[in-house]
Amino acid sequence: MAQGFRLPEILDIARSEGRVTVDDLAARFGVTAQTIRRDLAELDDAGELERVHGGAILRSGVANIGYHDRAALNAEGKRALARACAEAIPHNAAIFIAIGTTTEAVARELRRHDGLMVVTNNLNVANILAENPAAQVIVTGGALRRSDGGLTGPLTQNAMGQFKVDIAVIGCSALDAEGDMLDYDIQEVDASRRLIALARRTWLVVDHSKLSRTAPARIDSLRVIDTVFTDCPLPPSLAAKCAEWGTRVVMRAAD
Repeated sequence: MAQGFRLPEILDIARSEGRVTVDDLAARFGVTAQTIRRDLAELDDAGELERVHGGAILRSGVANIGYHDRAALNAEGKRALARACAEAIPHNAAIFIAIGTTTEAVARELRRHDGLMVVTNNLNVANILAENPAAQVIVTGGALRRSDGGLTGPLTQNAMGQFKVDIAVIGCSALDAEGDMLDYDIQEVDASRRLIALARRTWLVVDHSKLSRTAPARIDSLRVIDTVFTDCPLPPSLAAKCAEWGTRVVMRAAD
């Protein structure tokens, strides 16, 4: 396969899986590892991917990737961990579901839950749970982020202060080796911090692609999170930190 055809496919794989490896790509395309390294170097030079040892990851920076690319990124893994999260949410609970494509996956798994009161600053979540006649859905209001239906700003923060939910379900754009949750939009970061302070329990939903990304704004440490739902085991050092902090980790892989 010519390089001109490989490069778009390599990008598609990276967007779907969060990262690519030299050995896997060489096997997929039937070319040498040296050829794949040249492909990755070209994609790195073009600003499409970031080279790392043994492969490449989606390039990070001060701006997140587009909503539709995020929604497609590791969709099966997000669906699996979202199912685990939804199964742990009791019927007749008051919950807050925050901005993010992974939190939206949780909302889809809650369409048959009974007696929920769901507060959200995510218009996509509100529309998803409008399909559940047994759920009361409350939207916070705020400044609309047209790119993904998120609501942020002072109005959102003020509305959050009127609730003390049983569970807040939040996401993040990246999770680093120190256990810090990271994001791009400082207003979204402020909303996540507010939720952590107001909820009785806070659950983080994060798929493995977030472990190979970075972002400039810090939300907080996993030490303040009650449960992490993910689709693959955390790196051993991070898993050890969670055990030390009393942060429960629930892993459910895609089928």
